[in-house]
Amino acid sequence: MTKKLTPRGKDYSKWYNEIVLKADLAENSAVRGCMVIKPYGYAIWEKMQEELDKMFKATGHKNAYFPLFVPKSLFEAEEKNAEGFAKECAVVTHYRLKSDEKQKGKLIVDPDAKLEEELVVRPTSEALIWNTYKTWIQSYRDLPILINQWSNVVRWEMRTRLFLRTAEFLWQEGHTAHATKEEALKEAKLMNQVYADFVEKFMAIPVFQGTKSESERFAGAVETYCIEALMQDGKALQAGTSHFLGQNFAKAFDVKFATDTGKLNYVWATSWGVSTRLIGALIMTHSDDNGLVLPPNLAPDQVVIVPIYKGDIQHNEISRVAEQIKSDLEGKNIRVKFDNRDKFKPGFKFNEYKLKGVPLRIVIGPKDLENKTIEVSRRDDFSKNVIDQNKTVEYVENQLDDMQEALFEKAKKFREQNITQVDNFVDFKKVIKEKGGFVLAHWDGSVSTEEAIKKETKATIRCIPFDTQKNEGKCVYSGKTSERRVLFAKAY
Repeated sequence: MTKKLTPRGKDYSKWYNEIVLKADLAENSAVRGCMVIKPYGYAIWEKMQEELDKMFKATGHKNAYFPLFVPKSLFEAEEKNAEGFAKECAVVTHYRLKSDEKQKGKLIVDPDAKLEEELVVRPTSEALIWNTYKTWIQSYRDLPILINQWSNVVRWEMRTRLFLRTAEFLWQEGHTAHATKEEALKEAKLMNQVYADFVEKFMAIPVFQGTKSESERFAGAVETYCIEALMQDGKALQAGTSHFLGQNFAKAFDVKFATDTGKLNYVWATSWGVSTRLIGALIMTHSDDNGLVLPPNLAPDQVVIVPIYKGDIQHNEISRVAEQIKSDLEGKNIRVKFDNRDKFKPGFKFNEYKLKGVPLRIVIGPKDLENKTIEVSRRDDFSKNVIDQNKTVEYVENQLDDMQEALFEKAKKFREQNITQVDNFVDFKKVIKEKGGFVLAHWDGSVSTEEAIKKETKATIRCIPFDTQKNEGKCVYSGKTSERRVLFAKAY
């Protein structure tokens, strides 16, 4: 296994790609722009799924599954949504291939197998789901509907990067229906909070919560709530979004319900989602020039035990101790791997687990057998301690908790050091170009100003934070009156 990665400070993009490949998270597939998620990368996604699924179900949501294909007429029904995704859509036009009469072994599209209606490969599922909800909803008694699905989607990206932006990716998408505007707004805000709680408590990534500007909203939404994180290279990453859709989709698909007084009203809607790009966020928030650094709460293996021995007798004696420690830790729901492979030397294993970001490494050698000790090393700060074997469980539990908190505090400190408040466009451009990070600046609220700033600096409004108070000022670009400061940044 190659030890050295390209340093982050030298080429951040190359460093990121090397970690994804060398830590066995994912690789490019034969389909341009798509990826193969390898077992270790998928194990991280499974942990994310597991924790998020608990949080969704705790808030009353149930899982379902809807088809991959959306009839084009349904996709077109909500105009803004259709226009917003049109350029990224893959479209199925035929349903069969046939042998090429001129070239043996070659297949061509059968011209007689053209579909009566073209099918869009889902870039998002609102259209199909709301067409379905029309048959599910007749009365106020049928509401609310709180549905989530785990699925894949296709958005035909031209410039791709593993996990961060691929033509096909995995995600979850929630779609809910409500009797009142207030209930739908409450749902959209609740799910945004669920995302924030997950990202901060499990991924150890601090986020800003807020709303998107009009031009950054989800296509077809009345309001988009978001969580925004800051990566080590000073770029922002949208970690999750939750959308208040108003009655736009209900009107597009004629989804009405009878109220308790007998009136017919349109249903109110939300949708919300996070994707495998969270794995990219995990890499770019915590990892270092030695490889991945995984927060214990999401690490597939929280502890790895590596034996050091000579000969079968030592190997058997150390294995007995290691297996007992493994059993004791698993009794506390700690995820443990005992690496008993005899084809690889300890040094190779140390480098492998450093690269893969396993939070804690336990080493047991001949002296440890004599002294009834073990050596425990942390991945985040490389600290090592030799402890009594009898104290293993308590020590490991404390170290995992401490590491989870330390990673969050380190990321939070980095974010705080990279938020810059500016009051004029000269300073704005200087910070964006030379320092990066979040820029807190006044904005006049217009799309034209936002577009002008983006064109000149490549910075966009990442969110209008909930926790910034309204205070009048002058827009850094136009000089017009501004109600509050917003967060700008270059973003992934």
